[in-house]
Amino acid sequence: MTTFLKWLGIILAVIVLTIMLFLGAMRFSDGPYAVFSGGPFKTGELTERPDNWNFLKGRPEIEFQTISPNTSRVVWLAVVDGRLFIVSGYMNTNFGKIWKQWPAYLEESDHIILRIDGKLYEQRLERLMEFPHLVELMTIFNEKYGVVLGSDISQAVLDQSLKDGDFWLFEVVDR
Repeated sequence: MTTFLKWLGIILAVIVLTIMLFLGAMRFSDGPYAVFSGGPFKTGELTERPDNWNFLKGRPEIEFQTISPNTSRVVWLAVVDGRLFIVSGYMNTNFGKIWKQWPAYLEESDHIILRIDGKLYEQRLERLMEFPHLVELMTIFNEKYGVVLGSDISQAVLDQSLKDGDFWLFEVVDR
């Protein structure tokens, strides 16, 4: 039995070490990989902000980089009236507090860089505490990503959830 536990401990240690090395190496990569945060963008062409973001309506996700710390990630998006929005959900859950650290980074610097089709857009993320079209916005997220909102969701319920910090809503705005 002790030989088994010894080998089990060695195997677990190797797995943990491998994961730690992978996550550490990702900090030096050119952007994120799937759900894993990456390093700062090293490739891409700096481009002026478009007049509107409607060209992203069918896109499931985009990459963005925070400035401090210099890390990047993939996020879901929604476009309403040509305006680009990013939502960070699960903010009041234990899972969200561990997984969703990037919104706190924005308190130090709200400047970000979006990378879309090899183009870099220097922008800011402005946190919104109210938005008159929350039902429309969250319906887009529900349809795109299968987020379960329920059929009776109302503007008032979403407004309260936003104010309570259950999810954080950001608009991509010009620097």
